[in-house]
Amino acid sequence: MFSPLPMKQISIKVLNEDLPGASVILAGLNNFSPDNRPYAENALTEIPGQHFREQYNQAKSRLDKISALVSYTPTPFDGEVTTITEAELEQANQWLGEAWETCSDFEERQRRLTEESRNISQLETSLANFSNLDVDLGQLQQDQPFLESSIGVVSSNRVEQLKDAIGLDGYLLFPFLQSEKESHVLIIGAKRTEHSKLKSVLDTAGFRPLDIPPELHTEPETAKSRLAERHAAVDENSQQLNLEIVAWRANALEGLEQAAQTLHLAVPYVALGEAARKSGKLARLQGWVPAEDMAQVEEALQQKLPNAFVLESRDPLPEERAIVPSVMRHSRLFKPFSSLVMQYGVPRYGEVNPTHLFALTYILMFGMMFGDVGHGAVILGAALIWRRKLGSFTPFGVAAGISSMVFGLLYGSIFGFEHLFHAWWIAPLSDPLYMLTVALLWGIGFIVISSLLNIINHLVQGDRLGALFGDNGLLSLLLYSGMLGSGYSLYAEGSVGGFWATLAILTLIGIFAHKLIEQEASIGERILVAFIETFETITGYASNTLSFLRVAAFSLNHVALAIAVFTLAGMMGDTGHWITVVLGNVFILVLEGLIVAIQVLRLEFYEGFSRFYAGDGKAFKPLTLS
Repeated sequence: MFSPLPMKQISIKVLNEDLPGASVILAGLNNFSPDNRPYAENALTEIPGQHFREQYNQAKSRLDKISALVSYTPTPFDGEVTTITEAELEQANQWLGEAWETCSDFEERQRRLTEESRNISQLETSLANFSNLDVDLGQLQQDQPFLESSIGVVSSNRVEQLKDAIGLDGYLLFPFLQSEKESHVLIIGAKRTEHSKLKSVLDTAGFRPLDIPPELHTEPETAKSRLAERHAAVDENSQQLNLEIVAWRANALEGLEQAAQTLHLAVPYVALGEAARKSGKLARLQGWVPAEDMAQVEEALQQKLPNAFVLESRDPLPEERAIVPSVMRHSRLFKPFSSLVMQYGVPRYGEVNPTHLFALTYILMFGMMFGDVGHGAVILGAALIWRRKLGSFTPFGVAAGISSMVFGLLYGSIFGFEHLFHAWWIAPLSDPLYMLTVALLWGIGFIVISSLLNIINHLVQGDRLGALFGDNGLLSLLLYSGMLGSGYSLYAEGSVGGFWATLAILTLIGIFAHKLIEQEASIGERILVAFIETFETITGYASNTLSFLRVAAFSLNHVALAIAVFTLAGMMGDTGHWITVVLGNVFILVLEGLIVAIQVLRLEFYEGFSRFYAGDGKAFKPLTLS
């Protein structure tokens, strides 16, 4: 409950022929994670199933390509779970290979039609540039005996200058398509036998010649008509091809389903990878199983494996903790909170699982910061109404809504109205200092619990030195206690108590000494680094504690926003008054509700998890038929 489930490292020795069946049985249980570390390489020299995996990968690739081409989605598997032999997999791969030969022809025809459509579109774009010319476009780029022509693009602000410049040399310029930035122009003149200055003038003006594709070497309207005919032919061929693909898919559907199911059942054996090894007729596979599922694993193997097997198990070794997968099983109520915890990281094996603490503190802080009966009821109602869309996150919305409603009763607030019933505890704005004090005490308790969890995690991992001297270890916690005690005695009595001052000084010296010793550098550098890190420890505790003042700040802000809404509403007429109240509550609910949800998550992650939760564990990935 408060840490990942205890795990067992298991070893299963079977006949080589039973290995695929064992993988399917374990996949059906959904609680076996293969351990791919190399082992027994001298005794078990081979990794089984290499050819099986090659066949599977080839067949899977073919099925994926066929599925993409013919829009096929395998139906969810609900048949009998059986073991796939290598012969069955080869047969499925061969059928898929033959199917892909047909489909590859479809794909090639589809590619050619797509390319033809793209070429036509490009030609139509080019033709649009010459739509204003009522001439045979092919004549403009042919070599004429007495006429010289050029067609191209030039900046619009240079058209007149260019026209004047080439006019001096006897050429005419006709703009036929203009925009703000550039103009398409046609330049015509008598062909010269002597050297012409036209090219140099055009280059100076930034003239860019246009190439007219051979398909457009006719009048624009004629070319447009021809392109439309080609477009229609491509569309007709595409429709015909789609009909052929649909017909083929209908005829091949049964074969596709059978191949998909074969590959589905072949997955477990493929996924074993190097977790299985063999030599001769003997094979062995190893992996991790939750200790509470060992009886289920043994029973399933006894019932379904045709031949004898040997099952051995042991506890993880201390040096294996970093690679043992973490299994966390939660009720439906805690699943959304577990998902948020996973966003920070996976707990190490043996590390405290913070899901339950996170769920409790998150919901309490959300309610304290957003306490209002009406707003909480809206959140609760929305979570229930949209439960299908929210899925597993529905309990999160329900819990947040209930918490907000409970604190709304404690604050005496419903949709911002504070005069409809008496507060069960306190109206936040009636005593802001008291609210800030409560938030500060809450933060102190939160940090102390986080530090204690950090100490526990270090002890579980066998790191006694870290539990004592590490960041947020026992010495740091005692320093925090000394700082708090000194601060309180100074506030209450006007002087620092001797016990608390002594505790703070001694723990401070201990932390400084440890940081000084663990450094590997010159003495001056070690002193500087130790001083900085010790100072960071002090400021870290102080800043993290003060961060929890936002718990009270948002509860006060919630009331202040409601007051602002009612102040604006009071300046309106009867109709405007209620419209302002409704819209104001919507604004508070959406904007502040979202901000509060994010701020609470920040407090959990940065002031809580960062103190005790490494989150660098290995996720449990079981062998599965999914």
